[in-house]
Amino acid sequence: MLRQDTAGDPTGGRGLWTGQHLEEISGHLKKLGLSVCPNTVRRLLDQLGYALHANRKSLSGPQSPERDAQFQYLGSQREQFVQQGLPIISVDTKKKELVGCFKNAGRIWSQQARPVNDHDFPSLASGIGIPRGLYDLQANRGSVLVGTSHDTPEFAVYAIADWWRAQGRRRYPLAAELLILADSGGSNSARSRVWKYALQERLADPYGLAVTVCHYPTGASKWNPIEHRVFSEISKRCAGQPFTDYTTMVQLIAGTRTRTGLQVNCALSDTHYATKVKVTDGQMAALDLLKHTVLPAWNYMLRAAVRS
Repeated sequence: MLRQDTAGDPTGGRGLWTGQHLEEISGHLKKLGLSVCPNTVRRLLDQLGYALHANRKSLSGPQSPERDAQFQYLGSQREQFVQQGLPIISVDTKKKELVGCFKNAGRIWSQQARPVNDHDFPSLASGIGIPRGLYDLQANRGSVLVGTSHDTPEFAVYAIADWWRAQGRRRYPLAAELLILADSGGSNSARSRVWKYALQERLADPYGLAVTVCHYPTGASKWNPIEHRVFSEISKRCAGQPFTDYTTMVQLIAGTRTRTGLQVNCALSDTHYATKVKVTDGQMAALDLLKHTVLPAWNYMLRAAVRS
């Protein structure tokens, strides 16, 4: 009966499964004169090696042929900066959150469950929170700036500049270089002109920094340190607690701590960041952009303009 509707691991390591439901199989057996309830079908399937499975996101799709080379080069860049005591930061944007009485996945200890909206309609929200994160690898410190408008390259660079102004330059007073680890897409896309232009105008020039950027290959964002060292811990900290307002959101994120010493600070930015900003060919040509010889689309430096 299941011969045409059976799938399984060819190595036999994860058993077999079928697309038919217990009630369907029970119905087919009944037509054959066998009265078997769904619970009995479940036990019979288990004896035959079938199991109940959910979909598992494990297929990453085609990988770039330069993937391994980029990981090796990125590792060598990190090692150089570590040896020189220079700052290395990992950056990314966490999932956008509706601000209001909305369900937040997870559970917390309480005497009773807190009621929240039965639908996550944006129209019911008082706003949207965009957590732009930064992780200082050398100091094991996280910094999050919660935006309220759009996740743009200008916002991404402002978050870095804000961190450098408030913390980075005090933590690394002698540093003239900064290494940024980023994904290849999103607001810090390797192809984004606005991202590169903002790095020059808002970070490199004002603070006299040589800013090196190394991008992770497409589909490799899970290797970006901020994902598993900061964002995962923030999710644990905020689990089961609605972001009823911006103050609550900032306080919850800022309360993130770990036994290994991670501390996270958080602030709110109510600046409006426009979308569809264009950078002209002339503006790009004026950048002090030095592409690395190794995979230049993913690795480059923006040097501070020489002041006369």
